[in-house]
Amino acid sequence: MFPHTPPCRLWGWSVFPAAPAVVRATTPEPEVGPTELFEYWPVVVRLGWFLAGLLAVVLLNRIFIQPVLERVLRQRNHNNPTLRNALLRYFQIVAIVIAILVGASVAGYGPVLGNSALLISAIALAIGVAAQEVIGSLVSGIALVLDPDFNVGDYIEWPNGEGVVQSIALRTTRVETQNGELVTIPNTILTNNEISRPFGRGNHRVVQQFGVAYEDEIDEAIGHFKDVAASTDAILADPAPMVYVDELGGEVTVRVHYWIEDPGRQDILVVQSEYARRIKRRFENEGITIGPTSEIELSGRVGIDDSGRRR
Repeated sequence: MFPHTPPCRLWGWSVFPAAPAVVRATTPEPEVGPTELFEYWPVVVRLGWFLAGLLAVVLLNRIFIQPVLERVLRQRNHNNPTLRNALLRYFQIVAIVIAILVGASVAGYGPVLGNSALLISAIALAIGVAAQEVIGSLVSGIALVLDPDFNVGDYIEWPNGEGVVQSIALRTTRVETQNGELVTIPNTILTNNEISRPFGRGNHRVVQQFGVAYEDEIDEAIGHFKDVAASTDAILADPAPMVYVDELGGEVTVRVHYWIEDPGRQDILVVQSEYARRIKRRFENEGITIGPTSEIELSGRVGIDDSGRRR
């Protein structure tokens, strides 16, 4: 309550002074003006410098570095259709990482990164240990892409299989086997093991083996082997086909060597089948026996019992 205030008399009346009014104090909301915005200006400037450094590195890589590297690698590996995709994957990742570091340094965060070098090294070591197989596959993928003798479309053989290379990715290589299966192989397996390319991009020698009966004239048979090879379109005339007598066993074993141009696995099988059919047809017309049935010599006594059966 308000303290007691004595009344005053006015023209014979007792008048009490009015009670003091209760005024509610209100706190005015602060207004955001140029002064407050100026406090955030350094952050805006640093963000701008960061974006400028980031974009500068990305554009430099996109306009100058990546086209030059791509052109150089294409000159060295002109038969590799995976170069462009591989370059886009590898160099874009590297460029983004470098762009982030450059942007942070330009924005003034270089000392922060320098002071955190120990922490960053520890994190990198932990990631490296945990993902060493993945990193190894990435490095192996780069090695395979840069290898001029390993390209998409090549027929390769490795310890666990064989097939045609379909694609070379960051960590894995996909190979289509003879059964039509698409096998995904870690790149480390291909780089750590011996890989052979039985069918290169140049001329390939094919060796087929046949058997001729002893009763037939071997020189005449060799002439037919050469004539049939010369009349087969897929077989090259240079180098010339060669025929060799290999073994003398139950039959005369003959090996025919001929060359075909830039084959694949299916091409080899088609040519071998066509040549074998032509040889069979030619020898049947000439009366020469191919791969005769082996003769088995029996010794002992043969008798006939009362029922007429041999025993």
